[in-house]
Amino acid sequence: MFNFLNFNRRTFFALTHDIVAAIFAWYFAFLLRFNFDIPIEFFDAIKQTWWIVLPLQIIAFISFGLYRGTWRFASILDLKRIILSVLISALIVTFVIMLSNIFHVPRSVLIIDPILLILMMGGSRFIYRAFKEYQLYSLSSSRGRPVIIFGAGVAAISLVKDLAQSNHWRVVGILDDDETMHGREIHGIKVLGNITKLAQTVARKNVGHVIIASPSGSNLERRKVIDITSELGLKALTVPVIDDLMNGRISISQIRPVDVEDLLGRDIVQLDNSGLQDLITGHVVFVSGAGGSIGSELCRQVSKFNPSHLICLDISEYALYQLEQELTDLKLSVKLVCVLGDVKNAARLDKLFAQYMPKLVFHAAAYKHVPMMEHNNVSEAFNNNVIGTYTLGLACKKSKVEKFVFISTDKAVNPTNVMGATKRLAEMVCQSLQENKSTQFVTVRFGNVLGSSGSVIPKFREQIKLGGPVTVTHPDIIRYFMSIPEAAQLVMQAGLMGKGGEIFVLDMGEPIRILDLAKDMIKLSGLSEDEIKIEFSGLRPGEKLYEELLAHDEKTLATTHKKLRIASARLVDEVWTKSLIEWIRTSLDKNEIIIKEELKTWVKEYQGDINAN
Repeated sequence: MFNFLNFNRRTFFALTHDIVAAIFAWYFAFLLRFNFDIPIEFFDAIKQTWWIVLPLQIIAFISFGLYRGTWRFASILDLKRIILSVLISALIVTFVIMLSNIFHVPRSVLIIDPILLILMMGGSRFIYRAFKEYQLYSLSSSRGRPVIIFGAGVAAISLVKDLAQSNHWRVVGILDDDETMHGREIHGIKVLGNITKLAQTVARKNVGHVIIASPSGSNLERRKVIDITSELGLKALTVPVIDDLMNGRISISQIRPVDVEDLLGRDIVQLDNSGLQDLITGHVVFVSGAGGSIGSELCRQVSKFNPSHLICLDISEYALYQLEQELTDLKLSVKLVCVLGDVKNAARLDKLFAQYMPKLVFHAAAYKHVPMMEHNNVSEAFNNNVIGTYTLGLACKKSKVEKFVFISTDKAVNPTNVMGATKRLAEMVCQSLQENKSTQFVTVRFGNVLGSSGSVIPKFREQIKLGGPVTVTHPDIIRYFMSIPEAAQLVMQAGLMGKGGEIFVLDMGEPIRILDLAKDMIKLSGLSEDEIKIEFSGLRPGEKLYEELLAHDEKTLATTHKKLRIASARLVDEVWTKSLIEWIRTSLDKNEIIIKEELKTWVKEYQGDINAN
């Protein structure tokens, strides 16, 4: 029985307490029944029935798991267990005593006893918890850095409760825009007012930090708080995003500085989880470019749906090694296969596909750096981005892969650079490979992702770390942004919805001015534009002031998902594609200016500056 109880010192004291409580409850029930003057003949009944009542109650206490938890964290669940165990044991005791007809026990005692026992057992636990929390609150009130919490919702309530047990933080007030909460208290901490009260609270309480505890709050709300905290010289912190809260993954250790991603206010992607389970669970999934920003995130997201095998292909040994280490540490049930290889190597692809027979292929492998592909690497951009896509597509058709999802870019729309033009050609290649009752070729087109290896954000962070200057190409340049997880999730959703031949366009929200992004990052680092200068370096080769998600002659059709639309783009056939591939293969050794001139015959909307250096 001791093993069943997980017996230790605390369990011993808790069990001993409940036995003593049961003895006193039974005795006091008689006292109350007889107005504290128990007749002598009933003393024998008390002693004789103790040997029936106590064992039955102890068995009930153990059976209902009263000793699994600790009194320090006594909760409503513990109270429910106490009530159930006491009531069940009271019914059994009543049945045994009435059935035996030996012991003379007043019926009122059988009612009073469980009431007293619930009060004693429940009361003791909650008094102990209140005492311990008072000790911790008194301790944290005298130690830790003073902090103000913005937000009075579920996240804030959980955070105040957790911080009360921390030696590092001391919550001195809560601010919230909800006027109905003003003047109220959350776990003993007063809601002082809205964000306008921050300045006077800081002066009065000597506060240096503000924690934004509204993970589902609007972008404007977060920006407003950050602007005010920056003006006051405070450090802004935040809690995990709302999906982490929903999954119970919030902890004090996850409080972190506000990052630029927190200011974008992107909504959580609603996925068709049942559909994705049907598509992925128990099947083989292949990801090319698996070591890149999007490819690696696709691997993480796909692995959540438990494919039988996850084939990760990348040409970079180091990137693939890092991905393998990360996914292995997660101890996933999926069979992970990390493969070094090139999407242009048809023999390698055919061998892999014959061995593993993937059902779903995500093609993320590509050269994406615009200025680098513009000069000295033009032929490689065509070779990798177009011929690589064509080679992988043919391998999929040959192996009867169910779906091929190609990851494109907004730079493919009215391209002004070689990289964008090659991605537009790859889109058309995918459409030309589409046949009835064959592999379904689905293209997904979206803009920049935050924090990717080619994003401006890591570059700005490094420049700020080095003391500046932060270099922006042009004061008016704008870009669409979304987070890497959001992009990967929408790619998966589009892959599920696609029937073949579509170009899905992701809802990128409102474009963001890169200059504003740089200013925000300087502000979030705790510095000012006087300390970190911003310099304009001029547009790079092939770079546009703004990106587009649709070409001039394209329109979109709505889908059942609010963040996905389908572009009605120009269609080509397989004859056209074979001619294109032949042109690329015969052009690899040509002068780059000639390649760019001839490119206009294949991508009519190409607007690149052929002679730019």
